Amino acid sequence: MGEVIVITGLAQGMGREVARLLAQMGDSIAGFDMDGESIRELRSELDIIGGNHYLEVLDIRDRKGILEFRDRVLQLFGKVDTVLSNVGIGFFGPFEEVDLEAAMRCFEINVIGASAIFQAFIPSMRENRRGKLIAMSSLVGQVPFPFESIYTATKFAIEGLVQSLQYEVSPFGIKMAIIQPAQVSTSFAAKIHQLPPEDSPYRDRAKRFIDRDNELIKDATTPSAAARRILKVLKADNPKLHNQVDFMSTFFLFLNRNLPKRVRDMILLNHMDIKV
Repeated sequence: MGEVIVITGLAQGMGREVARLLAQMGDSIAGFDMDGESIRELRSELDIIGGNHYLEVLDIRDRKGILEFRDRVLQLFGKVDTVLSNVGIGFFGPFEEVDLEAAMRCFEINVIGASAIFQAFIPSMRENRRGKLIAMSSLVGQVPFPFESIYTATKFAIEGLVQSLQYEVSPFGIKMAIIQPAQVSTSFAAKIHQLPPEDSPYRDRAKRFIDRDNELIKDATTPSAAARRILKVLKADNPKLHNQVDFMSTFFLFLNRNLPKRVRDMILLNHMDIKV
């Protein structure tokens, strides 16, 4: 019998591809997303593939809804082996010009959302003395990028959350992992890229950053390729704490560990074409 795996934010991109791969392996999938049309499409795809699945339209900010989702999933499947917190939104812009109310929404979804889904399923995993909690972070969870200060802060928070939480839950057989993509060829970045106003002192560098990012995405890892690497983490008996799914994240994290900050900064500014 396959495993029972919960995935948040699975309607599109990497989450969708992971769900399809797991279904093909005979695993049971439970998950939710706000995109109702894409959820219906994925449900139809999984019906064709076969196996058990339960998908809902749900907002990660709906704390009561998450607990009700958890109860339905445990009633249907009896257990959950792995939770992949994949839901998240981006945030782009010079920090000086950031709308902090909008920034709060990013923290609510990216950080508190992951916290809510983990907190919901920890009790059943603790009672069963086994389980895996896996969080989708980012390269910027360790390597800050300019014009992504708020998004970077949320991913630094995810890294801290997982690394702290692992000490609390490991005595109960619960294992934790972080996945750190840099660029995957989805529409994720395009949805958040917005030029600062004409009179902004940051406009020129922000435009160069966006242009460079759009160029890099053309050769980025595909969602299906990233999903295959994520699958290995989900299926590992003892997953590594930090896991990359593309060359760029592996490369920059290597530099971050081994080069002086001055050299790392120079490489990053040149790479993103924003050197002054």
